[in-house]
Amino acid sequence: MADLSQPDPAILTELVTVKMPFGKYKGTTLCDLPVSYLEWFQREGFPQGKLGMQLATIYEIKTNGLAYLLEPLKRRRI
Repeated sequence: MADLSQPDPAILTELVTVKMPFGKYKGTTLCDLPVSYLEWFQREGFPQGKLGMQLATIYEIKTNGLAYLLEPLKRRRI
């Protein structure tokens, strides 16, 4: 059984490496998307599949003041 008390490091790593594949912010790393764009998705509906899960995750991280969790991963990608 998965330990749900800790964030999955693979998912967090993807948030700092995967780029938005379409739309106004195409090519922007998911962790760098503006909150306003993520809020729009939250209102209108996240896409199906993995991208939707990733966008919902970064939305929750940013709106709950947890973006600092991604900073060490962002520094490693440079």
